[in-house]
Amino acid sequence: MTGPIRVLVVEDSLTVRKRLVEVISADPELRVVGEAEDGRRGIELCQRLRPDVVTLDMMMPVMTGVAAAEYIMAYCPTPILVVSASTNRGELFRTYDALAAGAIDVLDKPFGSEPDGVWEERLRSTLKLISHIKVITHPRGRLGAMRPLPLPGREAAARTSLVAIGGSTGSPAAVVEILRRVPADYPHPILLVVHINEPFGTAFAEWLDGLSPVRVRYARDGERLSERGRGTVLMAPPGRHLTVERGALRLSDGPERHSCKPSVDVLFESVARDCGADALACLLTGMGRDGAQGLLAIRQAGGATIAQDEATSVVFGMPREAILLGAAERVLPVHEIGAAIAARAGSAGRPP
Repeated sequence: MTGPIRVLVVEDSLTVRKRLVEVISADPELRVVGEAEDGRRGIELCQRLRPDVVTLDMMMPVMTGVAAAEYIMAYCPTPILVVSASTNRGELFRTYDALAAGAIDVLDKPFGSEPDGVWEERLRSTLKLISHIKVITHPRGRLGAMRPLPLPGREAAARTSLVAIGGSTGSPAAVVEILRRVPADYPHPILLVVHINEPFGTAFAEWLDGLSPVRVRYARDGERLSERGRGTVLMAPPGRHLTVERGALRLSDGPERHSCKPSVDVLFESVARDCGADALACLLTGMGRDGAQGLLAIRQAGGATIAQDEATSVVFGMPREAILLGAAERVLPVHEIGAAIAARAGSAGRPP
C-alpha cells in the first residue's frame, strides 16, 4: 500500500460524521476519500472509490449498517470498522451481526468522557491496523440452516471429555458456523474464549445462544463441568480469564496475556493440565499469537488439536503461529471444524 490509507466514513449523524472525519484527517497517514449518511450510499461509494477501510455505523436510514456490511463483504470485500453505540441490547446484537457478516473490529462512538486523545488514537491506530488485513468474501446466506456433518475415520473412536475453542479477529462468524453444526444434545462441555472488547462483549453469549442449536451462556466461577446440561457452551465473560481446575471452572482477574483478557492461552493451558488427552481444542482466525502455545500444550498432553486454515480465516495470525509451532494436529476449513466436533458426540473420555 503506497500513500495515505484511504478511508470511507459511513455515519448518519452529521455531528459524529464530522468528528470522525476531523480525527481521521488529522493524521497524515490517513485520508478520508468519501462520506455517506446511509448504508446504501455507503455501498455505492465503496464500489466506486474502493477505499482501504470503511468506518460503519449500525443505526442508519434507508439501509442499516448490518445490511451494508453484508453487501460490502459479499460484493466488494473491504476491511470494516464498526463504530457503534453500545448502550442497548439491540445495538449490541446489530454489532454482532455485522461482525458475523465479516466486519473486522468494533469501536465505541465518542461520548466525550474519555481522557483527551485516547479515543482519537484508538480510532486512528485501529484503522491503520485493519487496513492491512486481506479480507475474504462473505457471500449472502452463508449463515443459513446447517446440520451436523459427521466425519469418517478415527473421529468416532477418539475419546473426548471437553472441547475448547478460542478465536479473535473474524471469529464471531466462525463460531456461529461451527456451533450450528453441533447437535443440541452434544454430550461434552464446550468452553469458549473470543476476544471482544468491553463494553461490546456483554451480550455476545446471548446473541450466540439465539443462533445455535446448543445453549450458550457465560461461565460462572466455581461451577462444575459435570453439573452442566447437555449441549452447553460456556463462554469466558468480558475481562475475565477462564480456566479449568479439577473439573470446575474458575474466573480470574489475572494479568493480560498477549494484551488479551480473556486469553485463549490461559484457557488452553489449564485444559492441558486438567484434561490432557481427553481434550479437543480448536484455534480460530485471529490477529497475534494468543492460543498458539496453549494449543501446543494440549497436543503435548495427548489431546486433539485443530487450527483453522488460511483460506477461511479472516486473519491468519493465531492459527499460523500454532501451525509453525507444530501445535496443530490438523488444519481445517471452518465448516469442517464444526463437523469434527460434532463427530465426537459418541466418544467419551474420563468425566471432567
